[in-house]
Amino acid sequence: MPLLSANVFSQKTVLPLSNPKPRLLLTSPKQLSMTVSSSSSSSSSSSIATATTPITLEPAKTDADASSKWVEFAKRVSGEWDGYGADFTLDGKPVELPELVVPEAYREWGVQVFDWQTQCPTLAEETGDPVLYCKLIKFYPTVGCEADAATRHSVQQRFAGGTENTASALGYHASGSYIATWPFKDQYEREILEIEHCLVDPANKEIRVRMIQVGQLNSEAGFSLNGLIVFSEQWYGPFCDGEQLGACSVRESGFASTSALEASQVVGKWEGKIASVVRFRDSEVLHHFSADEPQNLVRDDIGLVTLPKKLWSVFKELHNGETLCEVGWLLGDNTAITSRCILYKKGVLKEATISFENLLQKV
Repeated sequence: MPLLSANVFSQKTVLPLSNPKPRLLLTSPKQLSMTVSSSSSSSSSSSIATATTPITLEPAKTDADASSKWVEFAKRVSGEWDGYGADFTLDGKPVELPELVVPEAYREWGVQVFDWQTQCPTLAEETGDPVLYCKLIKFYPTVGCEADAATRHSVQQRFAGGTENTASALGYHASGSYIATWPFKDQYEREILEIEHCLVDPANKEIRVRMIQVGQLNSEAGFSLNGLIVFSEQWYGPFCDGEQLGACSVRESGFASTSALEASQVVGKWEGKIASVVRFRDSEVLHHFSADEPQNLVRDDIGLVTLPKKLWSVFKELHNGETLCEVGWLLGDNTAITSRCILYKKGVLKEATISFENLLQKV
């Protein structure tokens, strides 16, 4: 099975370094205008062209409860999220960045580079039509702190909701956490489905992790896992669509080659303390989480992959042919926040749960 490319976040929009850089301007709650200005890779570059292309967002059906929860979600999720990201294999090994993007000094010193420095500007308008916009910016690795020389490797955008929608489902939580599924075809025309779990630290709303389980839909073999992508991010300020770079002030650091979580810290009997659930029963893309009765469960090591940052992933087929996709984040001794979802045989999201749990007994 081939390893993941270091650039697999989305097929929707890829803006190479030489292309214009988009800047999102809010003209009204029902319209986003994309102003494009061309620039070079360093801070000394000057703008050489501008153009404007309107993006019209469709109205969405909402009730009072959904509207209130969307406003809370929008407040939590919107902003500039800076940090680092890395790809991992099916057995949790970090994937080294392509040699062409690594500085020559690192190659001469024999230093392996596994992490991208990233920005993820995210916007969910509190009023108007509910649409989640996010953009992943990856930067070429630099030697030392070279903020003025920071160069964009790629810029990719996604929309959940509206006319530019690329999501098949989005479940949003008032804390700023969410789960989304993103279907597309890769360069080999394979049917890919990315399941994105975003979990916000309950003790610090300015810290979050995002894990993407990259799955492939096969007509014969069903739904299989191709790899994992992890982002560790912190909030740096209000949304400005990536116009400012945290650079040396970024409080995160590369993590891909650090120690992974021990499986013994995951396997065992867990007690659910607080839980929220969302069920996808209609064709609407956006759904909100609602309070649910916490459940106790026993975790085994089937489909379990442990990762750095005290994270784990579970991907396994259930007895009825459905697929369980889970991401967990160990917050402290025997305490975790988890995101679990069930997908039908064809990769359609059935339901998802976000819960806080305590490990009662190790196995």
